[in-house]
Amino acid sequence: MTDKISKDPAAAPAGPTPSGVPYEAIKAIPVRHYGRWVSAVVVVVLLGWLVYAFSQGDVVWATVRDKVFDPSVIDGMWNTIIISIASMALGLVLGIVFAVMRLSKNPVTGAVAWLYIWFFRGTPVYVQLLVWFNLSLIFHYINLGPIYKNETVDVMTPFMVALLGLGLNEGAYMAEIVRAGIQSVDEGQTEAAHALGMSSTKTMGRIVLPQAMRVIVPPTGNEFINMLKTSSLVSAVQYTELLRASSNIGNTAGAVMEMLFVASIWYLALTSVFSVGQYYLERRFARGSTRNLPPTPWQRVKANLTTFKRSPEATR
Repeated sequence: MTDKISKDPAAAPAGPTPSGVPYEAIKAIPVRHYGRWVSAVVVVVLLGWLVYAFSQGDVVWATVRDKVFDPSVIDGMWNTIIISIASMALGLVLGIVFAVMRLSKNPVTGAVAWLYIWFFRGTPVYVQLLVWFNLSLIFHYINLGPIYKNETVDVMTPFMVALLGLGLNEGAYMAEIVRAGIQSVDEGQTEAAHALGMSSTKTMGRIVLPQAMRVIVPPTGNEFINMLKTSSLVSAVQYTELLRASSNIGNTAGAVMEMLFVASIWYLALTSVFSVGQYYLERRFARGSTRNLPPTPWQRVKANLTTFKRSPEATR
């Protein structure tokens, strides 16, 4: 029987060199990164200074604690969620329609789609909201013939103004995202579908778009999270969302800064919750393109906890 050779370099005996002099055992010395420690100390000091500065400021933190769950703030938070979801849904539908129009071989539909994207991406959202809010200055009535007729001031409610302002603007950005996703699918997929006798509409709905979703979903999630924050602009058109509800309380109670902190807390909570949902949605659509899916947050926690346990080999 042959002796078992140890795989530990430190335990292995130093063998002789060709000249007969034994090799010297290598002792690895880790490189010391002093810059990392210095930068960590600087960051901690600055963070501590920032916390101390706010703690010494003229802010009544008890008011922040008491007003976080105020009924008016909660109603404004739900209005923020509703207008964000509705505007994102409208933007997604418009994005798919105008992306297909942009890729169409019809020069008229392609030009109209380009003009829509160019206009709504080139003008600020705040300006678009004000245009819709003051639309009655241009059109006193909305007349669709025998279908519908009413005064513009009655039609353009704060919710409708917010929906059109945010939804139409989001549609321009979603059109570019959807177009990039469609173009990421290999053209051979379309040619194969046409060879099987599928129409262009079925090919787009059953072959191209499902494969393009893995490219479309990540930026769409980012757009929705951005929509949650952009929705604060609709307070300018009298829609009572989170920021306006908080500002109304702050102006009445003389606690402007405190209520701005309350609004910030809710915005952070909403974006954090939807960020988790975005992560799992991206993970689901990555199943067809990634062999090993990234671990979930819970799986990462479990993996970190197991590192503190001693392995069976270490106990021998």
